[in-house]
Amino acid sequence: MDLWGSLLLLWGGRRSWCQLHWECALTRATVLQIVKESQQQHGLRHGDFQRYRGYCSRRLRRLRKTLNFKMGNRHKFTGKKVTEEILSDNRYLLLILMDAERAWSYAMQLKQEANTEPRKRFHLLSRLRKAVKHAEELERLCESNRVDAKTKLEAQAYMAYLTGMLRFEHQEWKAAMEAFNKCKTIYEKLANAFTEEQAVLYNQRVEEISPNIRYCAYNIGDQSAMNELMQMRLRSGGTEGLLAEKLEALITQTRAKQAATMSEVEWRGRTVPVKIDKVRIFLLGLADNEAAIAQAENEETKERLFESLLSECRDAIQAVREELKPDQKQREHSLENDSGKVSNIQYLHSYLTYIKLSTAIKRNESMAKSLQKALLQQQRSDEDGKRSPRPQDLIRLYDIILQNLVELTQLPGLEEDKNFQKEIGLKTLVYKAYRCFFIAQSYVLVKKWSEALVLYERVLKYAREVQSGAGAHRNSLKELPDVQDLITQVNAEKYSLQAAAILDANDPHETESPSQVRDGKPLSERFETFCLDPSLVSKQVSLVHFPPGFQPIPCKPLFFDLALNHVAFPPLEDKVEQKAKSGLTGYIKGIFGFKS
Repeated sequence: MDLWGSLLLLWGGRRSWCQLHWECALTRATVLQIVKESQQQHGLRHGDFQRYRGYCSRRLRRLRKTLNFKMGNRHKFTGKKVTEEILSDNRYLLLILMDAERAWSYAMQLKQEANTEPRKRFHLLSRLRKAVKHAEELERLCESNRVDAKTKLEAQAYMAYLTGMLRFEHQEWKAAMEAFNKCKTIYEKLANAFTEEQAVLYNQRVEEISPNIRYCAYNIGDQSAMNELMQMRLRSGGTEGLLAEKLEALITQTRAKQAATMSEVEWRGRTVPVKIDKVRIFLLGLADNEAAIAQAENEETKERLFESLLSECRDAIQAVREELKPDQKQREHSLENDSGKVSNIQYLHSYLTYIKLSTAIKRNESMAKSLQKALLQQQRSDEDGKRSPRPQDLIRLYDIILQNLVELTQLPGLEEDKNFQKEIGLKTLVYKAYRCFFIAQSYVLVKKWSEALVLYERVLKYAREVQSGAGAHRNSLKELPDVQDLITQVNAEKYSLQAAAILDANDPHETESPSQVRDGKPLSERFETFCLDPSLVSKQVSLVHFPPGFQPIPCKPLFFDLALNHVAFPPLEDKVEQKAKSGLTGYIKGIFGFKS
């Protein structure tokens, strides 16, 4: 066999091996796994449906070229269909799947654009119908005996999912709910039949479908589904995907219906009318938001819910400010002539600001508690790794809390409320005590014992003031950290501090030869002095000064010719030739032969 024959044989073997490897990969992967991996790697992680659609088109072109399954040429289109007879290669099923994914991604892209261009909704529905058609073809082909049972079930679930989305967009709630329930049932069965690693994808798809099912149930007439949807939204910090906009609109619509019956709100003994719809909706959802925060499972979820609540509160405050702008004179004077109180709209603004500042204080206090737990665990474990929390982080949080409390005392309409001012004053003392405590902890870390001891005494002073002045305000202080626990902890820290200070003062290693340790001299400069220097056996040993310092050396001498200034040179006029006179006279004399 010649050289070319050997090369062709090797290439044919390599091609067969690549084709076998590709088919085995497709056999191991599931329909949902292929879809999810493609979506996450090509744009859907960031919600870029256009990029994912382009990827599906390019992958379809590569598959058709590899399988030699082209739809005619550039001049004429010749349609071909995948039949059961040509299912010898699994990539034919992948062709149908990519067709469905391309149509679905185009529909989702049009859904984003339909917010500003409503006419694109018709094109959206057309592409969803196309995706369902491809999914039906995939399900039909998977009924073949050449396809295993797992792939058949996944094709049915994929078909049910796309059908449910199409019916959802058509607002055919009953049909959409049936399709989503079928899809959910199949994925739950598959999740129970395989290992935990394989069941993760199925459970994720079930979680994606569940809000859609509850939304359909609500529109059919199940009122209990609304509460479940709101709880899901609050726990997740906002729904994503197909249901996001519809769920937000549904919650707003439901609260708007309830807000129609809400005409006033009472706060600190004063009833204020509420005429702004956005404020009514926010106040109605305030209790649900606070309940969701209290039921949050972890700190990350709680932080997200706090941010969501603060964002809604800022929007409500902005709506009130817009109402205050037309009444500029009344807002500037802020007092009514007849009663001496601020106007109703200004008092409502103070109430919303109070909610915002109180929520910010609760959020920072929650963050402080989590940091305290992390700081305590660090002291017990002393493990190296990522940046660990420090007392300075807690000091910053308590500074923000104290600033929020100062803003609370300056709210219009509450300057004369003595109970309110007294309550804020006690809260300020509590947070000042905790702030001083962590400042003292930071001084302990740098061995400033006297400063830390003074701050511990200041903590005890603040704590005793809180205990003596609580009285009738104990109910308002229940949500705050317990001052008695702080007193107990400070007393224990004081004893530890005194013991550490005594040990530090009597430490022989500190007082024996401080100059030898702290002067920073290299080893080459202290050969005559004995010192136990542990740095000599470390990686950063100081042997000599490097680079070496500059030393003075004699420079090259400079010579100046001083005699030159005293030398008198002889005259040279007699040796220099006189230049002949030039001009018209000289020219004429030259013509007639006269010479000077």
